[in-house]
Amino acid sequence: MAKKRTTLIIRIMLLGGTAVSLFFVPWLLVKAWILPLPATIQEQLDEAIGHGFDGVITYVGQGGKSPQFFTSGWHNRESKIPAKPDALFKIASISKLYDAVAVTKLVSDGRLSLDKTIAEYLPELQGRIENADKITLRMMIQHRSGIPNFTNAPNFWGNPTKTYEESLALILDKPANFEPGEDYEYCNTNYLLINKIMDDALGYENFQFIQEEILTPLNLRNTFGSLNDVNIEDVMSGYHVGYPHDLKEEDHGMLATAEDVGTFLRALNDGSIFKAGEQEIYASVYEYKHAGWVPGYQSFAEYYEELDAVVIEFYSTTDEKLYNWNLSEIINSRIVKILKDQ
Repeated sequence: MAKKRTTLIIRIMLLGGTAVSLFFVPWLLVKAWILPLPATIQEQLDEAIGHGFDGVITYVGQGGKSPQFFTSGWHNRESKIPAKPDALFKIASISKLYDAVAVTKLVSDGRLSLDKTIAEYLPELQGRIENADKITLRMMIQHRSGIPNFTNAPNFWGNPTKTYEESLALILDKPANFEPGEDYEYCNTNYLLINKIMDDALGYENFQFIQEEILTPLNLRNTFGSLNDVNIEDVMSGYHVGYPHDLKEEDHGMLATAEDVGTFLRALNDGSIFKAGEQEIYASVYEYKHAGWVPGYQSFAEYYEELDAVVIEFYSTTDEKLYNWNLSEIINSRIVKILKDQ
Protein backbone atom coordinates (compact mmCIF):
# COMPACT_ATOMS: atom_id res chain seq x y z
CA MET A 1 0.00 0.00 0.00
CA ALA A 2 1.35 3.30 -0.89
CA LYS A 3 0.47 6.94 -1.03
CA LYS A 4 0.22 8.94 -4.17
CA ARG A 5 2.29 12.07 -3.68
CA THR A 6 1.94 15.53 -5.12
CA THR A 7 5.22 16.64 -6.64
CA LEU A 8 7.02 19.51 -4.96
CA ILE A 9 7.71 21.61 -8.06
CA ILE A 10 10.77 23.82 -8.25
CA ARG A 11 9.90 26.96 -10.16
CA ILE A 12 12.44 29.48 -11.35
CA MET A 13 10.61 32.67 -12.25
CA LEU A 14 12.10 35.19 -14.65
CA LEU A 15 11.20 38.67 -13.47
CA GLY A 16 12.87 41.52 -15.35
CA GLY A 17 15.69 39.21 -16.32
CA THR A 18 16.37 38.19 -12.69
CA ALA A 19 16.04 34.56 -11.61
CA VAL A 20 14.01 34.32 -8.40
CA SER A 21 13.73 30.84 -6.87
CA LEU A 22 11.40 29.69 -4.12
CA PHE A 23 13.57 30.18 -1.05
CA PHE A 24 11.95 27.39 0.93
CA VAL A 25 12.86 24.60 -1.51
CA PRO A 26 15.58 22.35 0.02
CA TRP A 27 18.95 23.01 -1.58
CA LEU A 28 19.40 19.35 -2.52
CA LEU A 29 16.33 19.52 -4.78
CA VAL A 30 17.53 22.75 -6.36
CA LYS A 31 20.95 21.21 -6.93
CA ALA A 32 19.47 18.07 -8.55
CA TRP A 33 17.34 20.30 -10.78
CA ILE A 34 20.07 22.66 -12.02
CA LEU A 35 23.04 20.30 -12.40
CA PRO A 36 24.15 19.82 -16.03
CA LEU A 37 22.33 16.90 -17.62
CA PRO A 38 24.59 13.82 -17.80
CA ALA A 39 25.16 12.16 -21.16
CA THR A 40 24.02 8.72 -19.99
CA ILE A 41 21.43 7.15 -17.71
CA GLN A 42 24.21 5.40 -15.81
CA GLU A 43 25.81 8.72 -14.96
CA GLN A 44 22.42 10.02 -13.79
CA LEU A 45 21.94 7.04 -11.49
CA ASP A 46 25.43 7.45 -10.06
CA GLU A 47 24.53 11.10 -9.45
CA ALA A 48 21.36 9.94 -7.64
CA ILE A 49 23.48 7.91 -5.23
CA GLY A 50 25.50 11.06 -4.59
CA HIS A 51 22.23 12.78 -3.65
CA GLY A 52 21.68 10.23 -0.86
CA PHE A 53 19.84 7.23 -2.31
CA ASP A 54 21.18 3.85 -1.16
CA GLY A 55 20.29 1.99 -4.34
CA VAL A 56 18.62 2.63 -7.68
CA ILE A 57 17.41 0.36 -10.50
CA THR A 58 16.17 1.61 -13.86
CA TYR A 59 14.70 -0.42 -16.71
CA VAL A 60 14.12 1.01 -20.17
CA GLY A 61 12.08 -0.98 -22.67
CA GLN A 62 12.02 0.89 -25.96
CA GLY A 63 10.28 -0.32 -29.09
CA GLY A 64 12.64 -1.99 -31.56
CA LYS A 65 15.52 -2.15 -29.07
CA SER A 66 16.77 -4.64 -26.53
CA PRO A 67 15.79 -3.80 -22.94
CA GLN A 68 18.31 -1.73 -21.02
CA PHE A 69 19.13 -2.17 -17.34
CA PHE A 70 20.94 0.31 -15.11
CA THR A 71 21.86 0.12 -11.44
CA SER A 72 23.83 2.11 -8.91
CA GLY A 73 24.43 1.86 -5.18
CA TRP A 74 23.63 -1.09 -3.00
CA HIS A 75 21.39 -4.16 -3.11
CA ASN A 76 22.33 -4.53 0.56
CA ARG A 77 24.18 -1.68 2.25
CA GLU A 78 25.36 -3.65 5.27
CA SER A 79 26.79 -6.53 3.24
CA LYS A 80 28.16 -4.19 0.53
CA ILE A 81 26.34 -6.13 -2.19
CA PRO A 82 26.01 -3.95 -5.32
CA ALA A 83 22.55 -3.21 -6.72
CA LYS A 84 21.21 -5.94 -9.01
CA PRO A 85 19.10 -5.29 -12.11
CA ASP A 86 17.02 -8.42 -11.44
CA ALA A 87 16.38 -7.74 -7.75
CA LEU A 88 12.86 -8.09 -6.42
CA PHE A 89 11.37 -4.82 -5.21
CA LYS A 90 8.24 -3.87 -3.26
CA ILE A 91 6.15 -2.14 -5.92
CA ALA A 92 3.52 -0.83 -3.45
CA SER A 93 0.72 1.05 -5.24
CA ILE A 94 1.88 0.10 -8.71
CA SER A 95 -0.08 -3.05 -7.79
CA LYS A 96 -3.26 -1.01 -8.24
CA LEU A 97 -2.75 -1.26 -12.01
CA TYR A 98 -2.86 -5.07 -11.73
CA ASP A 99 -5.95 -4.82 -9.52
CA ALA A 100 -7.69 -2.54 -12.03
CA VAL A 101 -6.94 -4.96 -14.87
CA ALA A 102 -8.29 -7.85 -12.78
CA VAL A 103 -11.49 -5.93 -12.02
CA THR A 104 -11.81 -5.13 -15.73
CA LYS A 105 -11.64 -8.81 -16.62
CA LEU A 106 -14.20 -9.74 -13.95
CA VAL A 107 -16.54 -7.00 -15.18
CA SER A 108 -16.13 -8.21 -18.74
CA ASP A 109 -16.99 -11.75 -17.59
CA GLY A 110 -20.09 -10.48 -15.81
CA ARG A 111 -18.85 -11.45 -12.36
CA LEU A 112 -18.63 -7.84 -11.17
CA SER A 113 -20.46 -4.64 -12.05
CA LEU A 114 -18.86 -1.20 -11.94
CA ASP A 115 -22.19 0.32 -10.88
CA LYS A 116 -22.96 -1.88 -7.88
CA THR A 117 -22.34 -0.33 -4.48
CA ILE A 118 -20.40 -1.26 -1.38
CA ALA A 119 -23.70 -1.98 0.33
CA GLU A 120 -24.52 -4.54 -2.36
CA TYR A 121 -21.08 -6.17 -2.39
CA LEU A 122 -20.33 -5.94 1.34
CA PRO A 123 -23.69 -5.53 3.11
CA GLU A 124 -22.04 -5.86 6.52
CA LEU A 125 -20.52 -2.40 5.93
CA GLN A 126 -23.89 -0.68 5.51
CA GLY A 127 -24.01 1.88 8.32
CA ARG A 128 -20.30 1.43 9.09
CA ILE A 129 -18.99 3.25 5.99
CA GLU A 130 -20.82 6.49 5.27
CA ASN A 131 -22.56 6.46 1.88
CA ALA A 132 -22.00 2.73 1.42
CA ASP A 133 -25.27 2.61 -0.52
CA LYS A 134 -24.01 5.30 -2.95
CA ILE A 135 -20.35 4.40 -3.44
CA THR A 136 -19.91 2.25 -6.53
CA LEU A 137 -17.06 -0.01 -7.56
CA ARG A 138 -16.26 2.49 -10.31
CA MET A 139 -15.90 5.31 -7.74
CA MET A 140 -13.55 3.22 -5.63
CA ILE A 141 -11.32 2.35 -8.58
CA GLN A 142 -11.13 6.05 -9.47
CA HIS A 143 -10.56 7.28 -5.89
CA ARG A 144 -13.82 9.23 -5.92
CA SER A 145 -15.52 7.48 -3.00
CA GLY A 146 -14.88 9.92 -0.14
CA ILE A 147 -13.92 7.06 2.18
CA PRO A 148 -11.15 7.98 4.67
CA ASN A 149 -7.70 6.56 3.88
CA PHE A 150 -6.69 3.99 6.50
CA THR A 151 -2.95 4.55 5.89
CA ASN A 152 -3.45 8.16 7.04
CA ALA A 153 -4.16 6.94 10.57
CA PRO A 154 -1.70 8.46 13.10
CA ASN A 155 1.64 6.64 13.15
CA PHE A 156 0.33 4.08 10.68
CA TRP A 157 3.72 3.29 9.14
CA GLY A 158 5.29 2.95 12.59
CA ASN A 159 2.97 0.03 13.31
CA PRO A 160 1.22 -0.98 10.07
CA THR A 161 -1.81 -3.24 10.10
CA LYS A 162 -1.44 -6.86 9.00
CA THR A 163 -4.96 -7.92 8.04
CA TYR A 164 -8.03 -6.69 6.17
CA GLU A 165 -9.96 -6.51 9.42
CA GLU A 166 -7.29 -4.45 11.20
CA SER A 167 -7.00 -2.04 8.29
CA LEU A 168 -10.76 -1.64 7.90
CA ALA A 169 -11.19 -0.97 11.62
CA LEU A 170 -9.17 2.24 11.25
CA ILE A 171 -11.89 3.90 9.14
CA LEU A 172 -15.17 2.30 10.25
CA ASP A 173 -17.76 4.76 11.55
CA LYS A 174 -15.64 7.72 10.43
CA PRO A 175 -17.32 10.55 8.50
CA ALA A 176 -16.82 10.69 4.75
CA ASN A 177 -14.29 13.17 3.39
CA PHE A 178 -16.70 14.19 0.62
CA GLU A 179 -19.86 13.04 -1.13
CA PRO A 180 -19.37 10.10 -3.51
CA GLY A 181 -18.32 11.21 -6.99
CA GLU A 182 -18.01 14.87 -5.97
CA ASP A 183 -14.22 15.01 -5.58
CA TYR A 184 -10.98 13.03 -5.90
CA GLU A 185 -8.74 11.83 -3.07
CA TYR A 186 -6.18 9.06 -3.37
CA CYS A 187 -7.22 6.43 -0.87
CA ASN A 188 -5.80 2.99 -0.11
CA THR A 189 -9.06 1.98 1.58
CA ASN A 190 -10.68 1.90 -1.87
CA TYR A 191 -8.36 -0.87 -3.00
CA LEU A 192 -8.53 -2.68 0.33
CA LEU A 193 -12.28 -3.02 -0.32
CA ILE A 194 -11.82 -3.78 -4.03
CA ASN A 195 -9.54 -6.69 -3.17
CA LYS A 196 -12.10 -8.02 -0.68
CA ILE A 197 -14.86 -7.71 -3.31
CA MET A 198 -12.75 -9.60 -5.85
CA ASP A 199 -11.93 -12.33 -3.32
CA ASP A 200 -15.63 -12.79 -2.55
CA ALA A 201 -16.62 -12.88 -6.22
CA LEU A 202 -13.93 -15.43 -7.06
CA GLY A 203 -14.18 -17.56 -3.95
CA TYR A 204 -10.40 -17.48 -3.57
CA GLU A 205 -7.61 -14.92 -3.22
CA ASN A 206 -7.57 -12.63 -6.22
CA PHE A 207 -3.78 -12.81 -6.67
CA GLN A 208 -4.35 -16.32 -8.05
CA PHE A 209 -6.64 -14.77 -10.65
CA ILE A 210 -4.02 -12.10 -11.42
CA GLN A 211 -1.48 -14.85 -11.86
CA GLU A 212 -3.70 -16.86 -14.20
CA GLU A 213 -5.05 -13.97 -16.26
CA ILE A 214 -2.13 -11.50 -16.30
CA LEU A 215 1.19 -12.91 -15.13
CA THR A 216 1.15 -16.31 -16.83
CA PRO A 217 0.01 -15.03 -20.26
CA LEU A 218 2.81 -12.44 -20.16
CA ASN A 219 5.35 -14.99 -18.87
CA LEU A 220 6.02 -12.86 -15.78
CA ARG A 221 7.82 -15.31 -13.53
CA ASN A 222 9.32 -12.71 -11.21
CA THR A 223 6.16 -11.09 -9.86
CA PHE A 224 4.84 -12.23 -6.49
CA GLY A 225 1.94 -11.46 -4.19
CA SER A 226 3.78 -11.52 -0.91
CA LEU A 227 7.18 -11.59 0.75
CA ASN A 228 6.25 -15.11 1.90
CA ASP A 229 6.55 -16.33 -1.71
CA VAL A 230 10.14 -15.25 -2.37
CA ASN A 231 13.72 -15.83 -1.31
CA ILE A 232 14.40 -12.88 0.98
CA GLU A 233 17.95 -12.56 -0.36
CA ASP A 234 16.50 -11.73 -3.79
CA VAL A 235 14.75 -8.67 -2.35
CA MET A 236 16.53 -5.32 -2.56
CA SER A 237 17.10 -3.81 0.87
CA GLY A 238 15.06 -0.72 1.74
CA TYR A 239 16.00 2.12 4.06
CA HIS A 240 14.14 4.99 5.70
CA VAL A 241 16.08 8.07 6.74
CA GLY A 242 16.43 8.15 10.53
CA TYR A 243 15.60 4.46 10.94
CA PRO A 244 18.73 2.31 11.37
CA HIS A 245 17.48 -1.07 10.12
CA ASP A 246 16.90 -2.69 6.75
CA LEU A 247 13.16 -2.78 5.97
CA LYS A 248 13.10 -5.58 3.44
CA GLU A 249 11.52 -8.10 5.83
CA GLU A 250 8.37 -5.98 6.24
CA ASP A 251 5.62 -7.47 4.04
CA HIS A 252 3.75 -4.83 2.02
CA GLY A 253 2.16 -6.78 -0.83
CA MET A 254 3.40 -7.33 -4.35
CA LEU A 255 7.04 -7.64 -5.36
CA ALA A 256 8.50 -7.75 -8.86
CA THR A 257 11.61 -7.15 -10.88
CA ALA A 258 11.84 -3.95 -12.91
CA GLU A 259 11.72 -6.00 -16.12
CA ASP A 260 8.50 -7.75 -15.10
CA VAL A 261 6.86 -4.43 -14.26
CA GLY A 262 8.07 -3.03 -17.58
CA THR A 263 6.69 -5.97 -19.56
CA PHE A 264 3.33 -5.63 -17.80
CA LEU A 265 3.19 -1.88 -18.36
CA ARG A 266 3.83 -2.20 -22.09
CA ALA A 267 1.10 -4.84 -22.37
CA LEU A 268 -1.25 -2.52 -20.47
CA ASN A 269 -0.50 0.43 -22.73
CA ASP A 270 -0.56 -1.43 -26.06
CA GLY A 271 -3.66 -3.39 -25.02
CA SER A 272 -2.16 -6.84 -25.47
CA ILE A 273 -3.11 -7.84 -21.91
CA PHE A 274 -6.79 -7.45 -22.74
CA LYS A 275 -9.29 -9.69 -24.45
CA ALA A 276 -11.96 -8.34 -26.79
CA GLY A 277 -13.97 -5.57 -25.14
CA GLU A 278 -11.81 -5.32 -22.02
CA GLN A 279 -9.62 -2.41 -23.06
CA GLU A 280 -12.64 -0.14 -23.47
CA ILE A 281 -13.75 -0.99 -19.93
CA TYR A 282 -10.31 -0.33 -18.48
CA ALA A 283 -9.90 2.97 -20.32
CA SER A 284 -13.15 4.18 -18.78
CA VAL A 285 -12.03 3.60 -15.19
CA TYR A 286 -8.28 3.86 -14.58
CA GLU A 287 -4.89 5.16 -15.62
CA TYR A 288 -1.93 3.67 -17.51
CA LYS A 289 0.93 4.65 -15.22
CA HIS A 290 1.52 4.58 -11.48
CA ALA A 291 3.94 5.11 -8.64
CA GLY A 292 4.33 3.41 -5.30
CA TRP A 293 5.60 4.20 -1.79
CA VAL A 294 6.12 2.16 1.34
CA PRO A 295 8.87 2.78 3.89
CA GLY A 296 12.18 2.03 2.20
CA TYR A 297 10.77 1.69 -1.31
CA GLN A 298 9.76 4.16 -4.02
CA SER A 299 8.75 2.91 -7.47
CA PHE A 300 7.66 4.53 -10.72
CA ALA A 301 6.20 2.98 -13.88
CA GLU A 302 5.36 5.04 -16.96
CA TYR A 303 5.09 4.66 -20.73
CA TYR A 304 6.29 7.57 -22.89
CA GLU A 305 4.45 7.43 -26.20
CA GLU A 306 6.73 9.87 -27.99
CA LEU A 307 9.69 7.57 -27.27
CA ASP A 308 7.74 4.31 -27.43
CA ALA A 309 9.51 3.59 -24.17
CA VAL A 310 8.52 2.05 -20.86
CA VAL A 311 10.65 3.38 -18.01
CA ILE A 312 10.68 1.78 -14.57
CA GLU A 313 12.59 3.32 -11.66
CA PHE A 314 13.14 1.79 -8.24
CA TYR A 315 14.68 3.78 -5.34
CA SER A 316 15.52 2.06 -2.06
CA THR A 317 15.47 5.08 0.26
CA THR A 318 12.52 7.06 1.67
CA ASP A 319 12.17 9.83 4.24
CA GLU A 320 9.46 11.35 6.41
CA LYS A 321 9.26 14.72 4.64
CA LEU A 322 9.20 13.22 1.14
CA TYR A 323 12.32 15.03 -0.04
CA ASN A 324 13.46 11.74 -1.56
CA TRP A 325 10.15 11.36 -3.36
CA ASN A 326 10.48 14.77 -4.95
CA LEU A 327 14.16 14.16 -5.65
CA SER A 328 13.34 10.89 -7.42
CA GLU A 329 10.77 12.65 -9.63
CA ILE A 330 13.42 15.18 -10.66
CA ILE A 331 15.78 12.32 -11.50
CA ASN A 332 13.03 10.54 -13.44
CA SER A 333 12.45 13.62 -15.59
CA ARG A 334 16.16 13.86 -16.29
CA ILE A 335 16.30 10.20 -17.33
CA VAL A 336 13.56 10.88 -19.90
CA LYS A 337 15.46 13.92 -21.18
CA ILE A 338 18.56 11.76 -21.62
CA LEU A 339 16.52 9.23 -23.59
CA LYS A 340 15.18 12.00 -25.83
CA ASP A 341 18.72 13.24 -26.48
CA GLN A 342 20.04 9.83 -27.48
